Amino acid sequence: MLASKPKKKMNSEFNIVIVGTGGQGLITLLDVISETALAGGFDVRTSELHGLAQRGGSVEVHITFGKKVFSPLVSQGEANLIIALEAQEALKACYYASKKAKTVFLVNDFVIPIPGTTPKTSSQILKEIQKFSPKAILIPASDVCQKELGSSVVAGIYLLALAVFQRLLPLKPDSILKVLKIKIPEKYFELNKKAFDLAKNYEK
Repeated sequence: MLASKPKKKMNSEFNIVIVGTGGQGLITLLDVISETALAGGFDVRTSELHGLAQRGGSVEVHITFGKKVFSPLVSQGEANLIIALEAQEALKACYYASKKAKTVFLVNDFVIPIPGTTPKTSSQILKEIQKFSPKAILIPASDVCQKELGSSVVAGIYLLALAVFQRLLPLKPDSILKVLKIKIPEKYFELNKKAFDLAKNYEK
C-alpha cells in the first residue's frame, strides 16, 4: 500500500542526501534525480563529497531542488530524505537528519565489513537512526535484486524506485524512467528497468 503524498510544498526546498561506498552507483542516482527534477521545472543544486576517487571509500552526494535553490549542500538536520546504499554509512548521514525536518531514511540492509572492526547489526543501526528520524525503512535491496534479477549492482535503482513509489520523493516514476533511459547505457537499461519495476511490488 502506497504512503500518502508528501505534504511538503515544492515552493520550498526538498533536500536529499545519498550515502554509500565507491562503486555503488551514487553518481548515477545523483544524475538521474537531478535531471528528472530539472525536467520537471525545478531549480536544482548538487554536490559530491568524500572518497569519489577511491572505489570502496565513503561517498556522499547532496541534491536540493525546489522553486529556487541557493545552496548545493544540505545543512545539518535539514534532509527530507536520506538514501543509504550501505547500512553503516547511514549512521554517518544522521548528521543531516532530524525529527523536526521529518527526515525519512531508506536504507539498504547491506554491510561492507571494515577491517579490524565488528560491524553493527541491523537492529543496532536502526535503533541509532530512529534517534534522528520518525521514519526509517530498512530493506535488503541488494539481496532482493540478487535473488530476483541475478545482480545486486542495481540495488541503488531499486531504492530510488522505492522512494518514488512510496512517495518519499516528489518526482514521477515515468519521469525517472525517461531519464534512466538516457543516462544508462542501452545494454544495461533493461536490467535497471526491471529493478525499477520490482520496487512496485514492495510491501511494508
